[in-house]
Amino acid sequence: MYRVLLVEDEDIIRRGLLLSVDWLRAGCVVIGEAVDGEDGLRRIEELSPDIVITDVRMPYLDGLEMLAQSRGRGYEAVILSGYDEFSYARTAISLDVAEYLLKPVDFEALYAALARIRERLQRRDALRRQQQHAAVLPAELLQPSGAGVGKYTGKLLRRIRADYAARLSLRELGEEYGVSEAYLHKCFKQDTNYTFNDFLNRYRIIQAAELLRAGGRKIYEVGACVGFPDYKYFTIVFKKYAGCSPGKFRAQYEGGDSAEE
Repeated sequence: MYRVLLVEDEDIIRRGLLLSVDWLRAGCVVIGEAVDGEDGLRRIEELSPDIVITDVRMPYLDGLEMLAQSRGRGYEAVILSGYDEFSYARTAISLDVAEYLLKPVDFEALYAALARIRERLQRRDALRRQQQHAAVLPAELLQPSGAGVGKYTGKLLRRIRADYAARLSLRELGEEYGVSEAYLHKCFKQDTNYTFNDFLNRYRIIQAAELLRAGGRKIYEVGACVGFPDYKYFTIVFKKYAGCSPGKFRAQYEGGDSAEE
């Protein structure tokens, strides 16, 4: 569900949007309201919404100036205006506003606009995940084919993908494959530039990041699910590869604080 902030100085319009729009149908939930641009700035900072729906003309600070002052906060914006003037649309375009709708609001047009925004947010989230994954492991080593690596490295990569949550020992795998631990280590390092344990931990952290984004589990449960039954050790390894604690990482997607559980 994408999180929406409504910014509108006219109570009847703001309440109408809140109560008359089927937000579940739109794949959204309203997390807050603001009565003018200054209030909107505070709420954007406080709530970190995914989508901001705002009027243009409001007291104290208009909608366009509010958007200009909060650029870079990562949300998509929908402008609502009763003034069909090109100057507003031109300014909105310069602020990378996703949608520009005229009042009175046509709800079907709003649903269509929100659907386009959801697609845009999904593409952005997918790209961000790819970039985060690439920062931990090269994309080619995350592919199931294992192309471009030797026989034993391919076996090890497939084993990691299948059993990353289990205890994996290069010595025991060497016994299983009929070769020495040292030979497996040499092959893997030569083909991937990573030691087996380093790669395994990196892969586990990628899986942990996906579980943290999805929600529904305590942080220690996420650690256990990816092969780290010791919560403190999981936190240390996660910070090493992701650059922040699991709690802070998940807060980016929940819009909450960064407190650990």
